[in-house]
Amino acid sequence: MKLRFPIIGLILISILTCAQDKNPTNTKNTHEVVVSDLNIPWGFTFLPDGSMLITEKAGQLIHFKDGKKTEISGLPEIYVRGQGGLMDVTLHPDYNNNNSLVYFSYASSNGEGDGGNTTIASARFNNQTLTDWKVLYKAEPNSRRGQHFGSRLQFDKDGYLYFSIGDRGNRDENPQDITRDCGKIYRINADGSIPNSNPFYEDSNAKKAIYSFGHRNPQGMTIHPKTGEIWTHEHGPKGGDEINIVKAGKNYGWAVISYGVNYSGTKFTDITEKEGMEQPLHYWDPSIAPSGMAFINSDKYGDWNENLLVGSLKFQYLDMCTLKDGKVIKEERLLDGIGRVRSVEQGPDGYIYVGVENLGIVKLLRK
Repeated sequence: MKLRFPIIGLILISILTCAQDKNPTNTKNTHEVVVSDLNIPWGFTFLPDGSMLITEKAGQLIHFKDGKKTEISGLPEIYVRGQGGLMDVTLHPDYNNNNSLVYFSYASSNGEGDGGNTTIASARFNNQTLTDWKVLYKAEPNSRRGQHFGSRLQFDKDGYLYFSIGDRGNRDENPQDITRDCGKIYRINADGSIPNSNPFYEDSNAKKAIYSFGHRNPQGMTIHPKTGEIWTHEHGPKGGDEINIVKAGKNYGWAVISYGVNYSGTKFTDITEKEGMEQPLHYWDPSIAPSGMAFINSDKYGDWNENLLVGSLKFQYLDMCTLKDGKVIKEERLLDGIGRVRSVEQGPDGYIYVGVENLGIVKLLRK
């Protein structure tokens, strides 16, 4: 009996040690709270006048201007369940000349089946309201599962809109099947039409908006400021969060290959590589639970310029990834312990802004 508790203690210490993130903390940074008192600022974007549009996952759109928050009217009914709700927001690349078009990803119960699924829509923002709401894409069928909705939005330099939809918790059917929605990155035109250059456009059975497949739950997407490539990250299970560069028609392996295991610790696959499936540019083990993603592309941070920033929900910091020759060669914690980092954007002033759950939006400052 005397040995029992020390053994249990050692086991617990071992488990906790294995669960710890290994990235070192960089203390040469601080922050300024810009927008306070937000719950889950899932996404935000900057308007041409420097004000912000901010999504609250529970279904509110906030306009922040001159220190004041105003709730915007005109949203449709939002399906709020588990990880689903009002998610990302971005502007048309030529916002001023396109009647103030704003794009949204959100969960909707419209369509086939019970529950909801990820939807992409556009609307015009004028006089603190949204008008001309237009659904551009709706994943089918609906599901009552609460996980893996995605969903980030990103325009590329040619004006195509990319968006992510997670596998909705159905890893055995959705991600590897191009005739089914979910577990994919999609590409559409700004008006919702599908480019005929999409990789599966000529496949009569495929979902023609699919750009890549074999994804689990991508909650980070950004454009490389120099190459124009679309970079994403996605949640793995227990271990195996990934960074990927999205390429047309490529298969990113979920759930045939993975560097993760089930949450219980059991395996669902014995392989991490397979011919015809892409390897991640980088993966995390243990998982950091990534959300939000942006490159530093300004002179505000000295030699941090060109580094990649990824939010960590699990460990509550901003992960700064130093890149060299297409690889992550170093990671450091910024804003360590600040809270669950949900969204990351570079503002028009060159500073990095970070959405933190139960805090708000903060500006990253280098000491």
